[in-house]
Amino acid sequence: MCAFCGAFGGAEHWTDHPAGPGTGLTPVAERQKKARSANGLLALYGLDLSEWGGRYTLRNRTGGVAVVDHFGAIWTEAERLAGRPCDPLDPQVIAALEETGAP
Repeated sequence: MCAFCGAFGGAEHWTDHPAGPGTGLTPVAERQKKARSANGLLALYGLDLSEWGGRYTLRNRTGGVAVVDHFGAIWTEAERLAGRPCDPLDPQVIAALEETGAP
């Protein structure tokens, strides 16, 4: 999908709501923060997540890209782009995250 087509919005998802009152973050800053937090985990699968135009862009190392409407849709696309299951609760993944100090 081209970047222009990916700019059109989708349905609202519960993960789009702010983390809580008084965070002082704009919606864009909130999505950017979520993307940075997820990247520690996604990097273990060769993926990178960024916020763009109110949506998320997920990339793999070989140039594969997916544009997703909300944070909850990332995992299905992550598995497709990684070509394998992405289990954040896998003990090896948790150990790797603890080792790197990722949030």
